[in-house]
Amino acid sequence: MYNNITFVNEDGIGILTINRPKVLNALNQATMLEIEQVLTDIKADDTLKALIITGAGEKSFVAGADIAEMSSLSAIEGRAWAQLSQAVFAKIENLPLPVIGAINGFALGGGCELAMACDIRIAAVNAKFAQPEVSLGITAGFGGTQRLPRLVGKGRAKEMLFTGAMIDAAEAYRIGLVNEVVEAEQLMEAAHKMVAKITKNAPLAVRLTKDAVNTGIELDLTSAIAYEAEVFGLCFATEDQKEGMAAFLGKRNAEFKAK
Repeated sequence: MYNNITFVNEDGIGILTINRPKVLNALNQATMLEIEQVLTDIKADDTLKALIITGAGEKSFVAGADIAEMSSLSAIEGRAWAQLSQAVFAKIENLPLPVIGAINGFALGGGCELAMACDIRIAAVNAKFAQPEVSLGITAGFGGTQRLPRLVGKGRAKEMLFTGAMIDAAEAYRIGLVNEVVEAEQLMEAAHKMVAKITKNAPLAVRLTKDAVNTGIELDLTSAIAYEAEVFGLCFATEDQKEGMAAFLGKRNAEFKAK
């Protein structure tokens, strides 16, 4: 069905793999359009509880955008390419499901930007991160100038964006770019463990929490906590809230139904 990606549903856990290992999983327009299509399918699939995004092979998560394809773009075409990629990454960020980035090897340019669109990032020890666009005469265009400061702070983000310097997984963890670093052979296991920690909780509460965080971070604090109160109130209209609290009071494990 797809030429540049693979997708499988493993008992309610989606695994999306960027599958161009010969070019270190570089993102061209065809790949981006396939990601966009699979995200539409994922959003419509009620059986999915979470999504893991990774790259094929051991060398690279995504080594950036496809420079060979990008090198001849006009200004108008460059803007359209950025807008398409931004829209696709926004779909990842706004999926109602929790999204885990399992980052193996290089996450450069668009690869780092793809990772940042995920909710939680787990890196293999061999992972490398950079926003090297300035060395090519361009800026980061897939959300990097905006998501990176929000994750690691303006000063560190500007350092990465201005210098294009590559950092290793340990440094990415230290500055808050990734949540966890594991041995390469344990990467997918660690991603599944994170998913298990999340999916044992009430699915609707997790989705509403994601919405509250994503929406509130763009608002002033007064508006954001007002939005939080609305989301909090919505929880009390769910069966999961009644089950969760009854289970707590009854000293038993909750059986959530996402209702």
